[in-house]
Amino acid sequence: MWVALRGDRLLARAAWWSRPGDRLPRYLDILDVDDGVDGVPAAERPEFAARLVRTALSDILPAGTRPPEYTRFVPPDWREDTLVGPAVRARMTALESLGARLFVERLRLEWRPGTPIPEPRGRLTFRPVHDADELLALMTGVLAGTLDAHGRDELTRMTARESAVAQYDDELARYAGPKEWWRIATLPDGEPLGFVIPAHNGYNPVIAYIAVLPAYRGNGYVDDILAEGTRVPAAQDVPRIRAATDLGNVPMANAFRRAGYVNFEREINMTWR
Repeated sequence: MWVALRGDRLLARAAWWSRPGDRLPRYLDILDVDDGVDGVPAAERPEFAARLVRTALSDILPAGTRPPEYTRFVPPDWREDTLVGPAVRARMTALESLGARLFVERLRLEWRPGTPIPEPRGRLTFRPVHDADELLALMTGVLAGTLDAHGRDELTRMTARESAVAQYDDELARYAGPKEWWRIATLPDGEPLGFVIPAHNGYNPVIAYIAVLPAYRGNGYVDDILAEGTRVPAAQDVPRIRAATDLGNVPMANAFRRAGYVNFEREINMTWR
């Protein structure tokens, strides 16, 4: 956690997030600037943030290390908001001056109690995951043709299997919530065609992962799978269920919309190349 000061006045602050035991931070998830500094034109204020991040990174990271991804939650209408929009752009401008670029914008979604959940249509059967190997095989298979920006990026640097293992070990296996919630979707003959991973991220119940195998896409199965994934935690009287998908992943975004999930926030991701 770092701050930029002028005398005793706080001008900007930045903080990086990591898990216990991490050698390096995983995300820059706080970057704030005083948008009301007296006597300083608004166009010059991003420099406070840029100087702060530049100075901090030179101390935090070994020379030549790629800086961690920047993530920020913003209102869904941030571009049209005359107050929020300029503030978000100012922080993005600060990081762009250091070499960062917009990687993806994501929709943050929420299902709320009382929202109807479609009844099963009988097209699919759902069962628990047998073991990690079964899920890893399906995760590897669904990466073909993925519209997820992070998944596509990983496939430029590793195999689909390596990407699936990394996501399972770093994310899915760490979630709280019973693994009995996890569901494999099958045809009546038992053939798996997709899966959904309801979980708990320490803050909220979430749809951590949902996917349909390439051979079965385009048949509306995602609606059945998402309904089942929502039904499982909803039966525990949870206060909400959250999920996220890329703004550009239109099919998945539409599936969440049809299921009654509300876009309550967006997430900006910026990366360094």
